Amino acid sequence: MGRIIALSGLALALAAPGHAATFTPPQGCQLQSTVQNRGCSVVQYYSCKADPAGDQRSAVFGKEGLRHLSRIDAETRWVESSDPNTGLADFLVERSKDHASFKALLETGRDDFDFWTESNTGERLRHVGQDILTGETVEIDGEALEVTRFQLKTYGADGELLIERSGQQFISRKMGRFYGGVETQSDWTGQRQDTNDSPVTFAFPGEAGFGETEPQFDCDQLLTQLLHERA
Repeated sequence: MGRIIALSGLALALAAPGHAATFTPPQGCQLQSTVQNRGCSVVQYYSCKADPAGDQRSAVFGKEGLRHLSRIDAETRWVESSDPNTGLADFLVERSKDHASFKALLETGRDDFDFWTESNTGERLRHVGQDILTGETVEIDGEALEVTRFQLKTYGADGELLIERSGQQFISRKMGRFYGGVETQSDWTGQRQDTNDSPVTFAFPGEAGFGETEPQFDCDQLLTQLLHERA
């Protein structure tokens, strides 16, 4: 679920010397919150007047800078996602069997989905899975979140299973979106990866950390792991 479209208007405005870089969304857009996550990432969440009502955008920064952009709609469907480093972009295929529904998840505690995306290179992928509310609620940095369990299988156009993901995430009814959590991912090569992208801090307009693009958590651990793999 990730690759980007356009960087037009997207900017990083550097603050005064000695200060971290600050995210500036495109013209006509407004930054709503900045979330620092485990796994050495920080996400900027913003909305744009030109988008349909209920759409939300996000920009993910790692230690090396901007690495992912995405847009979801009011049902949290993956409308578009892209990678600014490669130029690859994925778009939701409207004609799909069963789109994701945030409303269904909130009302019934479960949402099953079966939909397609298509990249700007013509690659078509089928995504099948479910999100389930566990009934557990947590508070992270003052924000009330609910815990979910999910499973997701991604298939190629020929039906081959390419990626399998499962784990735990969080949702916010107030924000109308998902946040990362602890998950396991495996692919067709047999490679397996365990990650933790759980949110740690939330910053809103006027608060410390709002708009900052430097990730704060687990970065030393990530660097140590990278150096060990290259040794």
